[in-house]
Amino acid sequence: MDQAAGDIVLNVGSGSTDGMAPGEQGLPPMLLELDRVTKRYGNMEVLKDVSLHVRKGDIVGLLGDNGAGKSTTVNVISGVVQPDEGELRWMGQVKQLTDRRASAELGIETIFQNSALVDSMTIARNIFMGREMVGPMGFMRQREMREIASEVLKTIVAIEGIDSPDKLVGQLSGGQKQAVAIARAVHFNRTLLVLDEPTSALAVRATEALFDYLRHLRERGITSILVTHNLFDAYRICDRFVAMAHGQVVLQAKKGEVTVDDLVEVVSRGRLSSKEEREAAGVPAS
Repeated sequence: MDQAAGDIVLNVGSGSTDGMAPGEQGLPPMLLELDRVTKRYGNMEVLKDVSLHVRKGDIVGLLGDNGAGKSTTVNVISGVVQPDEGELRWMGQVKQLTDRRASAELGIETIFQNSALVDSMTIARNIFMGREMVGPMGFMRQREMREIASEVLKTIVAIEGIDSPDKLVGQLSGGQKQAVAIARAVHFNRTLLVLDEPTSALAVRATEALFDYLRHLRERGITSILVTHNLFDAYRICDRFVAMAHGQVVLQAKKGEVTVDDLVEVVSRGRLSSKEEREAAGVPAS
């Protein structure tokens, strides 16, 4: 590629994340925007003027080395952490997320590596955990929850090995557990999934099944943010990339604008080499 880093970052730190109103030029509507978000802990600035955007139906890779600011950014999106400066906009409206419940009410679900599932409980009980259906006398409507869970497995999950809502979650593989956690979020009308290192504990086959699943959800209008260290996995599945370093966004780019090597460089160096630097080093433009 022949752009300098500053040519690829899309107005990072400006008042508008990409300069286009929702729906312009046939693009999907804007779902989530962070605008000049800053977070401090004492004298330490862990996020500095972070601006990024996610459109409906995107699969966005949030990339960066340890300490880059990814986790704090996820916590801001999830409502766990409140920024000291800046705004979070959801479908164009400024929102104050005071906790995870507030983000869930908007339609945001954060799925961490452990998937927040209970191994000793069935798939059906895990899907409805914290949202149990109860009758007038306070008894759980077990049959109805099981029937709904069975339908969820058929229509949303459709992953090999997950065939019964009565199976214990502890009997599932890591990829199958991820699928159940995602299906739970989709069933309860979440429109943005934030997946924290979703492939870190998965075998190649399970990773492929998860990616097929996310592509299927994209066709249904479900948006995903993948927080990952695996840049090769990210390049295979993501439509866009947001790279962070030292608490700042250092690159936002569409897949067609960067290569895997570009992502490796920007994550390891905190910036992308300019055209002049590449020519001086004898690296051909991509």
